[in-house]
Amino acid sequence: MRVAVVGSGFGGSLLARVLAVQGHDVVLLERGTHPRFAIGESSTPLANLTLERLGRRYGLDDCYDLAAHGRWVARFPELKRGLKRGFTFYRHHAGRPFARDGSRTERLLVAASPNDHIADTHWLRADVDHHFVRAAVAAGVEYRDRTVVTADLLQALRAEFVVDASGPGGFMAHQRAIPSALHRMHTHAGLLFSHFDGVRLFADVVPGLPPGPYPDDWAAVHHIIDEGWLYSLRFDHGVTSAGFLLRDRVPGSPEQVWRHLLQRYPTIGALFAHAKPLMPLAYKPRIQHRLTRATGTGWAMLPHAYAFVDPLFSTGIAWSLRAIERLGLLFETGGPTEQDLARYDALLSAEADQIDRLVAGAYHAMARFDLFAAHAMIYFAAVSFAEIRQRLQQDNAWSGFLGVGDPQLGGLPRASLRRLRHVRTAADRRSFINWVTNAIASRNVCGLANPAAHGLYPVDLDVLIQRHRVLGMSRESLVSALPALRGGGAA
Repeated sequence: MRVAVVGSGFGGSLLARVLAVQGHDVVLLERGTHPRFAIGESSTPLANLTLERLGRRYGLDDCYDLAAHGRWVARFPELKRGLKRGFTFYRHHAGRPFARDGSRTERLLVAASPNDHIADTHWLRADVDHHFVRAAVAAGVEYRDRTVVTADLLQALRAEFVVDASGPGGFMAHQRAIPSALHRMHTHAGLLFSHFDGVRLFADVVPGLPPGPYPDDWAAVHHIIDEGWLYSLRFDHGVTSAGFLLRDRVPGSPEQVWRHLLQRYPTIGALFAHAKPLMPLAYKPRIQHRLTRATGTGWAMLPHAYAFVDPLFSTGIAWSLRAIERLGLLFETGGPTEQDLARYDALLSAEADQIDRLVAGAYHAMARFDLFAAHAMIYFAAVSFAEIRQRLQQDNAWSGFLGVGDPQLGGLPRASLRRLRHVRTAADRRSFINWVTNAIASRNVCGLANPAAHGLYPVDLDVLIQRHRVLGMSRESLVSALPALRGGGAA
């Protein structure tokens, strides 16, 4: 089949390569050139598991090596990346330095791996996207950059199927005049961002914190503030990707807003006191987008062209790779049928809703860190359960992302968002925290929502073994499966 893939980010390039390996005639079309700046940089265990499966299924050995920090450094030292050991969260308050207050410290660390070698990574997208383009070309994909895609061009190329792997408001949205579904999204935030040199380590600015399951900064770091939150993703070569997600537009230029927020939150200000932006600060008034459909006769979209919510829980790379895996399977039999495309569309729609509710709930909970930490347990319960099932090969590409379709997990983001909207008192907060603990119990393989952990959650296989019944396994069968589980973390 002659397939045109529009957009050569990592998703479009990887899918184009998969289809070429299958024997399809693929052309990859790009409006710009590589290398180029992009954000959306944080991988997760679920992302890396999918990357490993794609590598094994289609003989893409680089995908396997790029799925763990240690293998990446050994095989591709020239591709810049960052070590990501887990998820770090802090709550900051205006005009006050970050408070070290024993067990009440507003800090949450959830490990995603037991060591650096098999850890996740932050992708310097300029390097990684360019790598995947070159690999696609080497696999036989016809690549055209500096190309304006039109219906006439696709007709001239004799494309029988089109995959839109571009981004918000991309080719297919215009070509098919697909209506926006942004009105149905609960999350609303703008983004102020750049890459920086000279960002200090949190441990240097706030020394003396109790040791966590990994060094705090080698993670997806989330600084929660009254206005939203700040992400900080550190690359191994000293550059940090950082950006404020803001509920409301703060008056002033991007530079003025950045300075205002650093002055308002002293510890964040100290972290960035000597940091230099490597490109002008950019501001997007709203980063959410959503279309009413992701497929049609002879075409399909990858997630980022269809919908985007927020980087809060690092869902972007994992969701994109899951969609690539699904489309790859559909093309193995010649090409997707109408029924296949309807299934793909329905699942992406449900997953976009799930991410949106989960993130919107987190924004509602940010004012009180105990609420936020409890709500976050829903995310960590869903992904850790899915990760273990995938490592045990009890899962497949069509299993829903973030618990979609799971009778125990599927309804929790919606229910949590509804409950959070009615929390008013300390008693309400306690009730919500107890509800989360009970709601995730049937899928809690990692000992989450444990007050004795004081917000510090390592990878602990002993806890997993104790919870063998959650996976429907005997203790003995789970112990025998441990070699398959030691390849990564449980978050």
